[in-house]
Amino acid sequence: MKPNALGSFALVLHSHIPYVLAHGRWPHGMDWLAEVAAETYIPLLDVLNRLVEEGISPQITIGITPILTEQLADETFNLEFTDYLTQKIETARQNQEQFQQEGNMHMLGLAHYWDKFYSSIKDMYQNRFHSDIVGGFRKLQDAGHIEIITSAGTHGYLPLLLTDESVQAQVKQGVQTYQKHYGRNPSGFWLPECAYRPRYAWNAPSAEFQTVKPIVRKGVDEFLAENGLEYFFVDSHLLKGGQAVGVYAERFQGLQELWSRFQKAYTPENTQRSPYEPYLVNSSGEPKAPLAIFTRDHRTGVQVWSGEEGYPGDEHYLEFHKKHYPGNLRYWRVSWPKHDLGRKQLYEPYLAADRLKYHSDHFVKLIRDVLAEHLESHEQPGNITSLFDTELYGHWWFEGPEFLYLVLKGLHQHPEIEVTTCRDYLHANPPSTVVALPEGSWGEGGYHWIWLNEWTSWTWDKIYECELKMIDLAKKYGDNPLVETLLKQAARELMLLESSDWQFSISTFSSRDYAEQRVNYHSAKFDQIAELIERTALGEDIPPEDWNHLGEAEDRDRCFPDIDPKWWAAIEYPVIPSISGSAKAE
Repeated sequence: MKPNALGSFALVLHSHIPYVLAHGRWPHGMDWLAEVAAETYIPLLDVLNRLVEEGISPQITIGITPILTEQLADETFNLEFTDYLTQKIETARQNQEQFQQEGNMHMLGLAHYWDKFYSSIKDMYQNRFHSDIVGGFRKLQDAGHIEIITSAGTHGYLPLLLTDESVQAQVKQGVQTYQKHYGRNPSGFWLPECAYRPRYAWNAPSAEFQTVKPIVRKGVDEFLAENGLEYFFVDSHLLKGGQAVGVYAERFQGLQELWSRFQKAYTPENTQRSPYEPYLVNSSGEPKAPLAIFTRDHRTGVQVWSGEEGYPGDEHYLEFHKKHYPGNLRYWRVSWPKHDLGRKQLYEPYLAADRLKYHSDHFVKLIRDVLAEHLESHEQPGNITSLFDTELYGHWWFEGPEFLYLVLKGLHQHPEIEVTTCRDYLHANPPSTVVALPEGSWGEGGYHWIWLNEWTSWTWDKIYECELKMIDLAKKYGDNPLVETLLKQAARELMLLESSDWQFSISTFSSRDYAEQRVNYHSAKFDQIAELIERTALGEDIPPEDWNHLGEAEDRDRCFPDIDPKWWAAIEYPVIPSISGSAKAE
C-alpha cells in the first residue's frame, strides 16, 4: 500500500460471448466474436502490455468465461478471425478508392485510419500474440500483472436452473476449463449476470415443473465454496437491502410466485454495510467455509455504463450504430442530437483523443474522491470494486481501451490510490463479517425479469425438460462405455442450451430470432442424442443416418472435451435434510 493511500481500486472486467462457432456468421454468429476480438480483446492485450513495458503493472481482475476461452482457443477461430481481419483491411482499401473518386477527403482519411487499425490488429494478433489470445492473457497472469477469474461453463443463469445438478455442472466446468487453459486453480468467480440465490425452499417458476412442496435448494455460494473458490461479486442492492425488484413482479406471474417466497429477505437499506468493504457469505446454515463477496460500485460504474450520462456518450467519440455499407466500417461520431442517425457528423480522431485525456483525469479524480469520503466516514481505507463488461471497452466504446490505458497510468502515478486485484486485496484484508444476501441480479429491476418473462418462459420449459432427462440418463448410463460419447455430447448440448444469452437477446430484442433459433436447435439436438443413448444402451441396431445427429452435433458443438456426465448423476455435497434455513448473519 502506498504510504499516503486513501484506499484501493479494483477494476474488474467480465469477458463473455456465447458459443457462436459454426452457428452462423453475420450479424450474430462468428462475425460477432471476431468483431469483439478485433475491437476489444486485442486492443486490451496491447494496452496491458504497453503498461508493463513502461514499468506499470496493471493489476486488474479480468474474467474470461469458459465458453469464450474455449472458442478463442479453437483453431477454427484462428482461421476465421484472420479471414475477418483481411476482409476488413480490403474493405478499408475499397472505401479509399471510392472516397478518392468522390473527392471526399475527410472520409478518405478515415478509410486510411481503418486500414491502419485493422492492419495493426492483424499484425499484433499474428506476430506479437502468436495467434493466441488466451495465451496472451495467461502470460500476463503468470507474470503477476493481472488476475484471471472464471465463471459458469456456458454462462448459465444459475438461480433459475431447475436442478442443483445443473448448477453443479456449470460451476465444475468453469473450474475445470480454467485449470486446463490457465494452468492453476481460480480464486474468483463471476456469477453470470451477477445473479445470486441463497439456500431456501425453492419451486420452479414454471407450473409444469413445480413440485407439491418446495424443495430446499443449495445456495449458489455453496457450489463455489465446495469447488475451492474464494470470492464472487454482487450488485450493491443485494448487500444493502431494499426492495429492488421494481414493477416487474406485478406484471409477470412467474416473478410473483418467486418473489412471494423470499420477499421477507428484503429489508430497508442497511446503512452499516458498505460496498467498499468485502464481506462473507454462507447461506447453507451448515458449518461450511464462507465465501467473500465484493460489491459493485455504482458511482464509478455509471461513468462508463451509461451511454447518456457517461463518457461513451460524448459527442466526439465514434458512433456505434451508424455504419457505411457495404463493409460496415464506421465513419461518424456520436454528435448531437445523439439519437438522430441522419445528422451524425464525421469522426475526428484527434478530438476523441482530447476528450479521452479529460475523461480519464475525471475518472481518477472520482476514484480519489470516493475513497476520501469513505475514509472520512468509516475511519478506515476502503476498496472500490468497479465492474464492467470487457466488451464495453472497444466494441461498444471504441476509444475505451485507450481510456483504460490512461486511467491505469494515472492511478499508478497517483500517490493516494492503490490499484489491486481482488485476490490480492482479499488476502491482505480478510473479512470477518458474515452477511445474508437476498436473491437477485444486476439486471433491470435488480431481479430476474430480463431472463424470465412472458417472452422467455417457453425457453425455461425446454431447459427444465432437458435438465431432468440429463439427470436420468447420467444415473442410468453414466458407467456404460457404449454411450460415453453420446452422454458427453448430450451434456454439451444441455449446457449450451442453458446460456443466459438466449433469454437476454429475446427480452432486449437485440437478436431475438437468432436466440430463439439457438434454443430450439440445442433442445432438439439434445432430444435426438438422448434417444440415441436409450437405443444404444438397449442394444438396438442404429442406422447410419441416425448417427448423423451425433456427427453434426460433435462437429458444431465441440467445446469442453473434458465434460463429465457424472456431474449430473449425483450432488457431490447434498443438502442435509434437517437444515433448511440460512446461516445466521449480520
